[in-house]
Amino acid sequence: MSEQEAYGRQDNRVLLQDTMQSRGDTEDPAAWLRETDIVSYDFPHAANLIAESFREWRGQSGPELARAWDWCVLNFEGKYINLTEDAGTADQWKGQLEAAAAASLQFMKPYAIHEQAAGHPMSFLIIPVFTRSQGEIFALLGCAMPREQYEQGGLYIAEAMSLHYQACFYRRFEHMFVSDLAGVHLHAERESSRRSLLFQIVQRMHDNIDVDAVLTEVIDSISAMYPGARLELFMSQDHRSANPLVKPLPLRWGNDDVCAKAFKDGCVSLYAGREDSHSVEIGLPLGGKQGVYGVFHMVMDKPAFPEVDLRFLSMVADTAGTAFENAKLYERSNQLIRELRMSNELTQRLNQSLRLGDIFQFAFEELLEMFDADYCCILHMNEDKGGLEAIACNYHPLQGEILEIGEGLGGKVYTTGEALILSDYKNADGSYSRLMDATGSNSVIATPLNVGGEVRGAIMLTSLEPHFFSYDSYRLLQAMAGHIGLAVGNARLHAEVRRLANRDSLTGLYARHYLDEVIKDKQITEFCGSLIVVDIDQFKMVNDTYGHQRGDKILRQVSEIVKSSIRQGDIAARWGGEELAVYLPQLGVQQAVFVAERIRKRVMSETEPRVTVSCGIAEWSWTDDKVSVESLFYRADMALYEAKNNGRNQVVLDTKLAEISTKNP
Repeated sequence: MSEQEAYGRQDNRVLLQDTMQSRGDTEDPAAWLRETDIVSYDFPHAANLIAESFREWRGQSGPELARAWDWCVLNFEGKYINLTEDAGTADQWKGQLEAAAAASLQFMKPYAIHEQAAGHPMSFLIIPVFTRSQGEIFALLGCAMPREQYEQGGLYIAEAMSLHYQACFYRRFEHMFVSDLAGVHLHAERESSRRSLLFQIVQRMHDNIDVDAVLTEVIDSISAMYPGARLELFMSQDHRSANPLVKPLPLRWGNDDVCAKAFKDGCVSLYAGREDSHSVEIGLPLGGKQGVYGVFHMVMDKPAFPEVDLRFLSMVADTAGTAFENAKLYERSNQLIRELRMSNELTQRLNQSLRLGDIFQFAFEELLEMFDADYCCILHMNEDKGGLEAIACNYHPLQGEILEIGEGLGGKVYTTGEALILSDYKNADGSYSRLMDATGSNSVIATPLNVGGEVRGAIMLTSLEPHFFSYDSYRLLQAMAGHIGLAVGNARLHAEVRRLANRDSLTGLYARHYLDEVIKDKQITEFCGSLIVVDIDQFKMVNDTYGHQRGDKILRQVSEIVKSSIRQGDIAARWGGEELAVYLPQLGVQQAVFVAERIRKRVMSETEPRVTVSCGIAEWSWTDDKVSVESLFYRADMALYEAKNNGRNQVVLDTKLAEISTKNP
């Protein structure tokens, strides 16, 4: 226990109050100090103070005679006090002086032993030093002097010098007492200042509901308290800040790194470095009730380190962590509201159309704006082309490209069916992406596009900046992909329903009502077109001879011949019964004759059992009077009727056109 702790057991303030009240002394503010005294409880702890007072006393001038004597000091038990410096010269007389001290303690007064020593008569004198209030012996002064000088008044000189020593002791005692009080006062002031500072910091932090403002406030506060320290804040990846002192947590830390220890353990970590190091590192976790979000890293010079209050810094960091967590929760609640709004807007826009192309374009535009991404690419499985088609992409060289299944990051997401987030593409091993390489992007989030429980594609969002996307963005993209997948599924289902509604179930050709709608649309936007009506000759006889199942088979054979004999943009439909119709957009009658003749010849040679067909052709042109779909069909039907009457297995033009017929050879 230190002297300050020993003497500090007295309540200084109470002592001061009691002393002032008992004396009634308000004129002398230092009067109470003269009433303070050392008590028996303090005696075992007073050796250092006694020794320091002895050194000071020996260093002051005194009678020339007494200065030549060998002096020492003993404690309240009469034990010799070893001095760290050569302030006493009576070590050789230790035995005699301790014996005299025992007698002095017994009789409570000065005591001398006279004996022959070193060939000379000597006197070994012990003078007790009393407390000024209770008269207790707290120390003893000892000296060895020639016997002759003792008998000539040496005792009285020694007693006078003991009073001087007592004065020196109490002067030091009072100085220490006042220093202790000043220390208490200083400590109280420091604590008050620290509490005030902490209160101000806490108030400013909790007044802010913005995450970046909280982090800036705590950085500025710590920097202001320790201006010589180098400070940086490592934050988890789900938070990005424009403050240059806020950096992402490293993916790899050494086992002895103070930041790693602080982050893992959630408590202050300290590293003083090697003996020849000139700096000290401190790791302060920034954490709340839900976990640790980051670490403050302080580096400062060793000479300045003793001024650091780790407990106070820890309180500031804890406060910052709580304020950050509250701001983060507020931010998160706003983000959830924003996500719900965006999800609702995206769903509404996706539901505006049931066309697959429109849905992908809407989704592409919304995702770019929603995530503030630099590039977006939506891949969709195209079975006809055997790969993933970049159906929407703002990197134009990639638009419409077909990627092999499993190629790049998008292909990986498609094949594995798992979402992906990559924060530093340039330094990632084993990652390849045409989009990332071509655009120089460094961050990416990607998710599979599920349609009806089946992975049908992938969505990729990229940014040029590293660590751009947070895990909230990663999660949000997966949620948005669910809405997009549902819209795509609805569009595919609608397209399939329309396809089934517009198709004839037996032949696979379009239904007549669909052909009517197409011709009406073509007549608005185009300048001409031709219609071929195809009828299987004597089809009733085929059914009667071979049965209806064989008749249906022949009808399908003829339908396949018709489909394979026309262009991709031509429309083939089942007009009714055994009659088929083919519309040839922007083809005149001469070209229509060639198509019809090709169909007639192929049917005659490729069907089993062998059947023939008759064809009627009608044409419309923008130069004609208004031609309705009904009149066009009527004219083609009349030409077909004429082909039937003229012997079948031939092609006949509308009577308004020059008649061309090809008869069976």
